[in-house]
Amino acid sequence: MHSLQVIKKGLVPYEEAWEYQRQTHTARLAGEIPDSLILLEHPPVYTFGKNSDQSNLIDPRDAQVIRSDRGGDITWHGPGQMVGYPIINLEDHKKSVSWYMRNLEEVIIQTLQHYDIKGDRISGMTGVWVGNQKVCAMGVRLSRWVTMHGFALNVRPDMSYFNGMIPCGIKGKGVVSMQDLLGAEITIEEVSQPLIQAFLSVFGFDKVLDK
Repeated sequence: MHSLQVIKKGLVPYEEAWEYQRQTHTARLAGEIPDSLILLEHPPVYTFGKNSDQSNLIDPRDAQVIRSDRGGDITWHGPGQMVGYPIINLEDHKKSVSWYMRNLEEVIIQTLQHYDIKGDRISGMTGVWVGNQKVCAMGVRLSRWVTMHGFALNVRPDMSYFNGMIPCGIKGKGVVSMQDLLGAEITIEEVSQPLIQAFLSVFGFDKVLDK
């Protein structure tokens, strides 16, 4: 049986969460814990991926700026955005980065379907889109086939922070939140339930272990 440990952390500074990811990754690699999904929010922060172009940051305002070890270009995290860090050993699933990324996208697509929002992939670009607007950004790191980092789903963040950068270094595309698409109030906690269920279904987990 495959069990998924779900860890809800609330609002956590980026560097503190990054260290927690590293500790969880070490424990998963050692077989001390099952596959885990860390769900949290960050205070406002712009992060650069390993190969990102710093000129894509236009105006950081009051947000932190951090260079991360994930893949991808620049992104922003902040309150109202659900950030998910899966710490999963792909040795127990499928040793394929592309399989993992498509599955992460499928989790978000199914979560959006729960709210009658049609999420799509765009060929050659990671993440999940609604039309020409990105609703969920993704950037991951793998070490010895155990995953780190993950996805950032715009549930109800302050979207004005996206004006301070060229999101993911992609020009000519927009960003959008679930709340904007729905035209109604929505909460992180509310969205976490269908997201966890989609994660179980897509990755083939049998049950959730809460921490």
